Amino acid sequence: MEKKNGYHVAVVGATGAVGEQMLKMLEQRQFPLASLKVLASARSVGQTVTFNGEELTIEEATPEAFEGVQIALFSAGGSVSKKLAPEAAKRGAICIDNTSAFRMDPNVPLVVPEVNPQAMEQHGGIIANPNCSTIQMVAALEPLREKYGMERIIVSTYQAVSGAGAKAIQELHDQTEAVLHGNEVKKEILPVGSLPQKYQMAFNAIPQIDVFLENGFTNEEMKMTRETKKIFSDETIAVSATCVRVPVVKGHSESVYVELKNEYDLAEVRSLLENAPGIVVQDNPEEQVYPMAIDAADKIETFVGRLRRDLDHPRGLHMWIVSDNLLKGAAWNAVQIAEELVKRNLIKE
Repeated sequence: MEKKNGYHVAVVGATGAVGEQMLKMLEQRQFPLASLKVLASARSVGQTVTFNGEELTIEEATPEAFEGVQIALFSAGGSVSKKLAPEAAKRGAICIDNTSAFRMDPNVPLVVPEVNPQAMEQHGGIIANPNCSTIQMVAALEPLREKYGMERIIVSTYQAVSGAGAKAIQELHDQTEAVLHGNEVKKEILPVGSLPQKYQMAFNAIPQIDVFLENGFTNEEMKMTRETKKIFSDETIAVSATCVRVPVVKGHSESVYVELKNEYDLAEVRSLLENAPGIVVQDNPEEQVYPMAIDAADKIETFVGRLRRDLDHPRGLHMWIVSDNLLKGAAWNAVQIAEELVKRNLIKE
C-alpha cells in the first residue's frame, strides 16, 4: 500500500491476534501512512489481510524487509524481536516491540504514553511495550502517584485466556462445550509453562501465568513488579503481584491495593481519575456500577471502579481496574506510542 503523505510502517506478526488488532488500530486512528507492510513468518507468506478495504499480501519478515521503513510494530514473539528489531533499527526504523525481549534492557525505554511519554525521546531505535497487565495498572495509578506519592502496590489479576493466544481461546470454547454436554475435557494448553501438566480452564481459575521462578513468584508476576518500577522510575516502590488466569476470553481485571505516601481525599482521588487521559471511572456501588471485562472488550480505555479507603491503613486505597488486554494492553498502546512519536517529531524523514 503506497501513498504520497505519511509514514512508512511495517507490522511484524500481522497474522497473530495482537498483529490483527494493531492493523485495526492503525485503521481506526487513521494513522498517517505513506506505505504499510504486513510481515510474518515464511509459512504465512502469500496470505492476505484487509486494511481500509484493500487486500495486503503478507511478506516474510527478514532484515531486508525493513529497508525504507520508519516505524515497525512488532508482535511476533520474543525470539523474532531479538533477531529482527536490531536489524530494523539499523536500517533507520523505530521499533515498537510488544514482546518481553527488551523491556528490562536499561537502554530501551519502556513506555505507557499516559505515564512516561518523555522516556521515548531516549530511544536507540527500539521502544518496548510493557506487559498487558502492567500497562492498565500503571495508567490508572499514575495520577495518584503524581499527586500523593506511592509506597506500596499489591495486585491480584484475573487475566483473560486471549493473553495466552488463539489456541487458548479455542481450548476454552471446546472445554466449555465439553463440560456442558458431559463429554471428555481435553487439557492441552494451560497453564503455559515448562511442565507437561495441564489443567481445565473452563469453570476454573488457574493461579499460574508463565513459569514459576525460584522465589515462588511466576515470571508474569515478576514482570509486573520490575516493569512498574522501571516505568515509574522508582525502585523504592514495593510491588507484589499474584496473577491468575480465569475463563474470560478478552479483558484483564485487577484488584489493586496501594499505600500512598501522603493523606488523600477519596473525592479528590475520583476527580483525578475522571480527568486522567485514557481513564474511565465506573464507580457507583449503589447502582451496582463497576468495570467488567465483558464491557471493556474492544474498547481502548482503562476502566476504574470499586474505589474505597482501606479499613486499617490511613493511606491505603483499594481499586478495581479493567482493560482489553489486546488493545490497551498491547496493540493500542503500541499505536499510541507511534502517535506520540509523530507528535514529538521523533521520526526520521
